[in-house]
Amino acid sequence: MELFSTQSFLFFLSLLTFLYLYHKAHTSHKPKPKSTGFKTYPLVGSVPHSLLNCHRFLDWTTDILCHCPTHTAIFRRLSKHHCIITANPGNVEHILKTNFHNYPKGQRFIYLLEDFLGQGIFNSDGNLWKLQRKIASYGFNTKSLRNFAIQNVTVEIQTRLIPLLQRASETDSVLDLQDVLERFAFDSVCKLAFNVDPACLAGDNTVGSGFMHAFDDAANLSSGRFLCVPQLLWKLKRLLNVGSEKKLRESIFTVHEFADEIIRSRIEAKDPTNDDVDLLSRFMAAEDNSLEFLRDVVISFILAGRDTTSSALSWFFWILSSRPDVKDKIIKEIETVRASSEKRVSEEAAFAYEELKEMKYLHAAISEAMRLYPPVPADTVACLNDDVLPDGTVIKKDWFVMIHTYAMGRMESIWGQDCAEYKPERWFDFDEDGNEVWRSESPFRYPVFHGGPRMCLGKDMAYIQMKSIAASVMERFVIDAVDKDTCPEQIFSLTLRMKRGLLVRVRPNGRR
Repeated sequence: MELFSTQSFLFFLSLLTFLYLYHKAHTSHKPKPKSTGFKTYPLVGSVPHSLLNCHRFLDWTTDILCHCPTHTAIFRRLSKHHCIITANPGNVEHILKTNFHNYPKGQRFIYLLEDFLGQGIFNSDGNLWKLQRKIASYGFNTKSLRNFAIQNVTVEIQTRLIPLLQRASETDSVLDLQDVLERFAFDSVCKLAFNVDPACLAGDNTVGSGFMHAFDDAANLSSGRFLCVPQLLWKLKRLLNVGSEKKLRESIFTVHEFADEIIRSRIEAKDPTNDDVDLLSRFMAAEDNSLEFLRDVVISFILAGRDTTSSALSWFFWILSSRPDVKDKIIKEIETVRASSEKRVSEEAAFAYEELKEMKYLHAAISEAMRLYPPVPADTVACLNDDVLPDGTVIKKDWFVMIHTYAMGRMESIWGQDCAEYKPERWFDFDEDGNEVWRSESPFRYPVFHGGPRMCLGKDMAYIQMKSIAASVMERFVIDAVDKDTCPEQIFSLTLRMKRGLLVRVRPNGRR
């Protein structure tokens, strides 16, 4: 996939004007055929219309795919290596599972993020990826790491998040809930990756906050390379060390310096008898890896975890502001779990793992929010060799494929005529006795957590964290979005964020 920088806007706008006038003069007398796919022009392909719709790229491409017979279209780029954009479950399964080895991340993707992510698990292919996947898979499947993650989330909720929201409710302050959740997620994932607390949510650690802001800048500026047309522009800026590339280099230096110091101190203080449970410890124990490799590993995991859960919960709380019916059902479920717990000693106590698993309606409500607003709205892979997708689409060697997760959540062919409606009940079926049972969904129809060999390792842990936050907050407070009726403007980057944050007011839950 390619998006475009403002530096090229005037050039392409002029070119688009010329092509439009030329096209109109030569086709005005012909009947207009029904459009199915991206409009394409000589030399510049589909670029002009992408420029005009870059502010609404996800919705624009979703509209295009909805009108394509197989929900797949070719986006023609300036080079000969074009991009297939698909929202077809059969194609998704073919790419992510059936013919997985023909669709790696690809050298272009790796090259653009290499300065920041190095050779970490989310920026590698082949044997290097398999090695990291194997170690990480073992770690995520251990009870000790799960308990470690739950413990950290619980402490963050009890000692930082709840007091922060309590102060906001007492002063009737307006909070940016997206920012609060992002800082929460950053603290949590750093503990999971390094067993280090940057205390960003507490706001009392300038070193940790500096690391977070540098990390944010590095991630955003690195992903900005994908948006740059021509690609030579960012390479030139990097060579001259000016503009965004200068800031990127400075941000990466701050991130790497912080991470390297942690890793060095851990290596020097390593106690073979100490049963560490964080991800860094597991990679240190697995192989005699270099400091740089260990840094790449943990930075990749931080990138994967810092904005995904916060994005999902931000959209979830925005939706609930205008859906009191769903909110009431979640509250009733929380109350039922509280009442049935034999170990409950206080209504202020954190929810245990088994209690969170019982909250199936909350699970459905969060899943439904992610269907409409997936944290990672699209994923791009490269094609190694010529291939034909199940719907008949021909894809050439070195082309790219974009799996449009955002569009898939809006396809009638997948979710029915009510696909645009927020409806947690769609995640349940009924058994022979009329009881509700959870309906498992194929990861190729619902690729929010990816699918196939690269299926998200942290899926279960992410749900536990999101449910723990949502249940703890909703039990105590009512979250009201300042503008509940207007869909927040989106930032389409590596994750789906709200452009101006999520402004909310917090008030006590009167039901307690």
